[in-house]
Amino acid sequence: MSDYHFPYKDALFNLQHIAGFQSICEKAGLDDLSDGLAEAVLSEAAKFGAEELAPLNIIGDRQGAFLKDGQVHETAGFSAVYEQFRAGGWPALVGDPKWGGQGLPALLSVAVNEVWQSANLSWALCPLLTQGAIEALTCHGTEQQQELFLPKLISGEWVGTMNLTEADAGTDLAAIKTRAEPEGDAYRIYGQKIFITWGDHQMAENILHMVLARLPDAPAGVKGISLFLVPKFLLDEQGAMTQKRNDVYPLSLEEKMGIHGSPTCVMSYGDNGGALGYLIGGKHNGLACMFTMMNDARQAVGLQGLAVAERAYQQASAYAKSRLQGTDSIGNRIPIIKHPDVRRMLMQMKAGTEAMRALAYVARAEADCLFHAEDNRSRAAHQTRLDLYTPIVKGWLTEISQELVSLAVQVHGGMGYIEETGVAQYYRDARILTIYEGTTGIQALDLVGRKTLHDQGQGVLVLLHEIDTDLAMCSEFPELSHLERRCRAALEAGLSAREWVLEHRSDSAALGVVSVNYLLLLGYLCGGWLLCKSALIAKQQLAQEAADKDFLQTKITTANFYAQHSLPRCSALLQTIQAGGDAVMAMDETLF
Repeated sequence: MSDYHFPYKDALFNLQHIAGFQSICEKAGLDDLSDGLAEAVLSEAAKFGAEELAPLNIIGDRQGAFLKDGQVHETAGFSAVYEQFRAGGWPALVGDPKWGGQGLPALLSVAVNEVWQSANLSWALCPLLTQGAIEALTCHGTEQQQELFLPKLISGEWVGTMNLTEADAGTDLAAIKTRAEPEGDAYRIYGQKIFITWGDHQMAENILHMVLARLPDAPAGVKGISLFLVPKFLLDEQGAMTQKRNDVYPLSLEEKMGIHGSPTCVMSYGDNGGALGYLIGGKHNGLACMFTMMNDARQAVGLQGLAVAERAYQQASAYAKSRLQGTDSIGNRIPIIKHPDVRRMLMQMKAGTEAMRALAYVARAEADCLFHAEDNRSRAAHQTRLDLYTPIVKGWLTEISQELVSLAVQVHGGMGYIEETGVAQYYRDARILTIYEGTTGIQALDLVGRKTLHDQGQGVLVLLHEIDTDLAMCSEFPELSHLERRCRAALEAGLSAREWVLEHRSDSAALGVVSVNYLLLLGYLCGGWLLCKSALIAKQQLAQEAADKDFLQTKITTANFYAQHSLPRCSALLQTIQAGGDAVMAMDETLF
């Protein structure tokens, strides 16, 4: 089983040359730190991930959380590592300094979070969800609520969860039945939620549950839901935590296909008089609050797709270099990495993860650009781009992760199907990523409806024009002409797909059928664009006699492979889109 190591060079390359880390630091007033900041932070994160988190990954898979006496007990070792994580200041990395945070760029956090997710996906889900609670309180909490809860969340002393799903509701939030009844300045919450990640545990002093519920006077539908903060342990009149349990308990833990170290709870509210909760964001405004948490989580889940794929690639690469099979021309046994088909699979994994990383980092950089925007026009432009990237990052990165992690199993051959090698865990863990925080189909419908049709495709068109401009810069190096040509073919497919979606705006069935293919097409295109941009920068640096020639030449080779083996999918996806939905919708339901 291979040891985990963070892809330090590629992460720094993307931060510095693709996602604009230095520019963001200058906007944030951190330009004096930008040169050494990323290197220092990532070096420490990589060390913590490799030495502390990664060894617990397989333990969490084999010895998951368990429920006893109304409390969830996490995998042995998880709590001690969380305390190290908190003591090291990692939860506060990007937090607002007003509440005890370090105020570093969100872009840096995406690279750091890649370390945690690669090293131990199950464990890392806990701080991931806390970030969603921080975002909700920052955007929608009152000053008093922020003073009370944000310092504890940002320090990591307390953690957060998201409680949205119910057994009869699922994605249909209009159908939720959990109710909230006023009691003085607070509310009593009654109901049951399912699929609550890290819904209970002993790693932190307190757990703040963000719960969707209905008030007695709530209108029907999604406009009638509100958001409530429900602490595991009650607070006193001064806001300090007591040892008195609130009326919220885990009823059971789900037996899952993967992420066994992450407790997925059925949570019960109000079985003994009502769980005390605090309204966040005003009455009947729960949907807006939810999307604040959800959009942050969706990009984070996309990053998980990259993280698991990277971990699987590292193990597959190490195995292929050590596994002997076949002989060379003089009869010596050779490692399987010498076989062309194994090389093909490893290159598919390498190119895919590098494309995913570039897009995840660029998308997160938009959050920094939005935060530091100087005027309304710039703010609107960055908001549009951030909104556009979110479903692509969540949908495309997690779908590609399924393919790449499956290839890692294939590289191992029969041993990949044996749990002992460990690669099967990545395959099982990755499978949830296309499902939670909104399935790929939901991301695709969001991309078509809210992100394309809503503004007549202008946001998509601006992105496609930016890609066109960047591709034109490849003319500086004739050696990149074939790469530019393949990227332009994919760009033309993207333009045509956008036009088709706009032309068929009134055909909801057809749009529903093609939406996932539309998302995948834009995902592959964005990956090709950013790898092409990487190859151009590598060429420029090689022309200036840059030191790390092997790394830079590998960036060019990887971009060429992606252009040859992945970008042609854009043309096939366009053909599927243009075929419309007739064949899908033609058959009577009884014939399925």
